[in-house]
Amino acid sequence: MKRRRIPHTDSVRELAAFWDTHELTAFNRELEEVHGKVFERAAGAAVIVDLKPAEAAAVKQLAKASKIGCKPLLRKWIVERLHQETVGRTR
Repeated sequence: MKRRRIPHTDSVRELAAFWDTHELTAFNRELEEVHGKVFERAAGAAVIVDLKPAEAAAVKQLAKASKIGCKPLLRKWIVERLHQETVGRTR
């Protein structure tokens, strides 16, 4: 029986799924020490917004009702508002 190899991928999900079902020690010969960053954050920039607990709960409720996550909903709102502000200034 051929032994499975570590997947060559940039997908964190794929790697996580692989390691959920495999023992690290079974791959000692394939492992190598890496210096520096392995995964780069996507081109977008993260922004932290502090909300009061009631505001965060309202966002979660609206996201659930919209059947999307909180982050996509907030991103949608921000992008829509940025578009409104940009269009409003060019008129």
